[in-house]
Amino acid sequence: MLGTLCRTGGAVFKNSQQSLPRLWVTLSQQRCASRLPMNTMVLFVPQQEAWVVQRMGRFHRVLEPGLNFLIPVLDKVRYVQSLKEIVIDIPEQSAVSLDNVTLQIDGVLYLRILDPLKASYGVEDPEYAVTQLAQTTMRSELGKLTLDKVFRERESLNSNIVRSINQASDDWGIRCLRYEIKDIQVPPRIKDSMQMQVEAERKKRATVLESEGMRESGINVAEGRKQAQILASEGEKAEQINKAAGEAQAVLAKAEAKSKAIRLLSDALAEQNGNAAASLSVAEQYVAAFSNLAKKSNTLLLPSNAGNISGMVTQAMTIYSKLAKQSPPAESMKTDEPPVQSPPAQ
Repeated sequence: MLGTLCRTGGAVFKNSQQSLPRLWVTLSQQRCASRLPMNTMVLFVPQQEAWVVQRMGRFHRVLEPGLNFLIPVLDKVRYVQSLKEIVIDIPEQSAVSLDNVTLQIDGVLYLRILDPLKASYGVEDPEYAVTQLAQTTMRSELGKLTLDKVFRERESLNSNIVRSINQASDDWGIRCLRYEIKDIQVPPRIKDSMQMQVEAERKKRATVLESEGMRESGINVAEGRKQAQILASEGEKAEQINKAAGEAQAVLAKAEAKSKAIRLLSDALAEQNGNAAASLSVAEQYVAAFSNLAKKSNTLLLPSNAGNISGMVTQAMTIYSKLAKQSPPAESMKTDEPPVQSPPAQ
């Protein structure tokens, strides 16, 4: 019996699709695959659809997907709502930005029916109402932004439009999921000025980068010269220190050599025949000095008896003997001489 009723209901529903016109009330119902079905007592509701049933002209209930039973004549399917996500093209419209630039802008709206009852009885045409609300909201939000911010804050503009639409569409049982701006058209003159602005900005960046590069290059060159001068001065300082150290060592070496020579000469003079050796040395130096006469200068000072070498040697040895007798030994000078007292201050 149930199978016969189901087949009968399906045949009547198929015939009703050919005879009944499509409902004009909402665009969402036009997108829906199902048309208003006739009450055949046994109805099958497709998935993601909600059928609003009226009993004797008043709302009765919403049919869920699957098998449902209605009372013939008394019950009638009045609205068919699709619960899928619906995409609506927002037509192109003109809007004025905060800096008085006229823009041509369009978008895409994504929405979904959450409450079929409110979508059926809350507004006459839900999609038309949402479309008009999206257009007015978009014009209102664009009027708060300048032209530059419209392009930079596109994401925030979309979110503001969605929030404004949801505040007004809660009573309609519709939820706006997202809104996307498809295209923004500006007047040709504004587009040319924007292009010139972009080119000027790029030239400015190039100039700034070039000047920064020159500045960095100058800084690097100056830093290199500074480091070179510092290294050169440090090298010169080290060279002078090394030279001074070498000269000091040379002076010490000469002093030590001279001290050793004097000590050896003193020891040699103290030995036997030391005076004869000293006389021979003085004679050799005398002869060597006379051999260098008139080589470095034309002015000469000669003693009266320059040819008497033995007399000159005897005179030199006599002077040496007198100096040796007059100068006491160093140890006796250290022990015998009383300390010298400075005179009292007047």
